[in-house]
Amino acid sequence: MEIATFGIRAWRILSMMAVFGASIYSYSLFGADVGVHFDASGKPDEFMTKSDIFYILVALILINNVLLVAFGRQLLKLPSHMLPIPNQAEWSLEREKLNEHLQNWVYCLVALINTFIAMTVWALATVNNEFKYKIKDFEGLFYVVIASLLIVIISLPIRLMIKPQIEEQS
Repeated sequence: MEIATFGIRAWRILSMMAVFGASIYSYSLFGADVGVHFDASGKPDEFMTKSDIFYILVALILINNVLLVAFGRQLLKLPSHMLPIPNQAEWSLEREKLNEHLQNWVYCLVALINTFIAMTVWALATVNNEFKYKIKDFEGLFYVVIASLLIVIISLPIRLMIKPQIEEQS
């Protein structure tokens, strides 16, 4: 197991713990109605019930951690010639390395989405409870999410453009 594989798997597990921890923490802080949209002055002007937010959160967690991981497992089962990848002939000779890259990419995407869900839920809980944080303190979160998703999404095609080093067996 490469260090990158270990790091991504550890991040995935830690992100799952973070999303569950943030969910429990936030649920305990939420009032009956939770502000989900804020006006220019930072005051909430649209609300959802605490239970609606919880159900949406559970759905997001299940979609991310079950369906996306299941998609990744099915991706590993596809024959090499059916995968739309660059350097297909070279990668078909190194299927184990290809599978590791594909699995790492899916796990990284899952960990990233878990991390953003945890950050978003934590931010929502803090701005709804008159802590020292205000909605303006989280303005940059959207840009961080978009930039990180773009980096992860384009990292796999870039990595697969690099031809694998074919190991000769004696």
